[in-house]
Amino acid sequence: MISKIERGASVPTATVLGKLAAALQVSLSQLLGGFHARQPRLHGRERQAVYHDPASGFERRSLSPLFEDGAVDLAFNVLPPGKSVEFPPHHAGVEEFLVVHEGALTVVIDGRRFDVAAGDTLFFPSDCVHEFRNEGGEPAVFYIVINDRTRR
Repeated sequence: MISKIERGASVPTATVLGKLAAALQVSLSQLLGGFHARQPRLHGRERQAVYHDPASGFERRSLSPLFEDGAVDLAFNVLPPGKSVEFPPHHAGVEEFLVVHEGALTVVIDGRRFDVAAGDTLFFPSDCVHEFRNEGGEPAVFYIVINDRTRR
């Protein structure tokens, strides 16, 4: 599968990509894009890595430039109505802060359900299986800040 991905012969699902990132102990943004020097920079839309999950239609855009010594990753996400995407556990010390901008999102963390409406926020340690579900009739638009406390 990795060979197919590298050759562009296959687009991995979000779950497969998440497992690959977890095995390498990096975030999806780190897997999709490169590191930058820690200096002021405009991170224009054309430089932001975008991932489209072929199975669910989930889209993730990395908003923040990534620094090799950095711990924070900001991502913009859109999940179509009636779809879900599951991610494997990150390594211990990784936390996520999620805010729903439009629509609603159900987040299942180790079997525990959280219904997150527009304007609501959810914090969770992400060293466990976590799933995002859009059970509504409109796209769920949400932001996630991933904080890797082990990179400090």
